[in-house]
Amino acid sequence: MIKEMLETVIKSMVDKEEKVNLTEVSGANISNYELIVDDNDIGKVLGKQGRNINAIRTILTAASTKKGHKSNLEVIIPKKQ
Repeated sequence: MIKEMLETVIKSMVDKEEKVNLTEVSGANISNYELIVDDNDIGKVLGKQGRNINAIRTILTAASTKKGHKSNLEVIIPKKQ
């Protein structure tokens, strides 16, 4: 449920929705999400001074806390060659 909510929010921000890749690694009381987007959409997801990604993390924290869970979101930026 939380993963689908995150995907919906992130896909509404980017141009290439098909390149959004959100993976979840769950533990006992913690979930780690790794996000990969197209190179041209990284700036849109991060936002100026990280405002967009911080807002997404705030939503994630609120949704996770409601379920008595902890969650982290990490944006993976692939190396350019």
